[in-house]
Amino acid sequence: MGSNKFKIILWSLGILLVVFLGFFLYQMTQAESFNSMMTVLMLLLGLLLGGVIAFLASKKLTSQPPVVTESSHTIAESMRKVFKIVSAEGQFQEIYNYEESTKLFNFIPSKKKALVIVQAKILVGYDFEKLKWEVDELSRKVKLIDFPPPEILSTETDYKYYNMEEQFFNLFSKDDLAKIQQNSKQQVIEAAKKSHLPEVAAEQMRMLMTELLSSKNFLLENPATITENSKRLEMKI
Repeated sequence: MGSNKFKIILWSLGILLVVFLGFFLYQMTQAESFNSMMTVLMLLLGLLLGGVIAFLASKKLTSQPPVVTESSHTIAESMRKVFKIVSAEGQFQEIYNYEESTKLFNFIPSKKKALVIVQAKILVGYDFEKLKWEVDELSRKVKLIDFPPPEILSTETDYKYYNMEEQFFNLFSKDDLAKIQQNSKQQVIEAAKKSHLPEVAAEQMRMLMTELLSSKNFLLENPATITENSKRLEMKI
């Protein structure tokens, strides 16, 4: 409604200017002096300029917001049943410093660098498809034959770039950014392997299996097997 009122005012002013100019031109036809002709020309120029400004203002007010069209096609490549349990979660923050030096034309030094802060959430657990055990129904005991080491089941990362410096002939490319993200993510994974996260996952799984079997009146014969491989954390994704 506001834009319509403004358009009405603009058109009203334009009509008044046209009427005023017509009246003024009629008066000027009675005189043939040079000053009168210059005044008419100035008025014509002013009217033309005012019309252009009014037209642009009207177009600005009536312009519609941009129309954004999006499309997406999702294809499910494969699905299968899995039995994986998350038993530990770790939050990590890695400060990754990237610097690349080169020489343009083999003598002009050029450098680009970036400071990246990586925030990651790592989920550690077990794939029960790899678990092997024996069940003794008579003695109500379960013996673990082979218990796999904990695995990194999921890694969620967020990258924030700081202090990015590059030169005109040595800019960051998409491959550079992809390499930075891949290397910094690998650093976070290595930090997770050296942390206490595998031991936490193993202890949590030992408690879970012990309590689960106890609820069914079974005894876990060798629970230490679960923690034996806890020092080794595998990456499966």
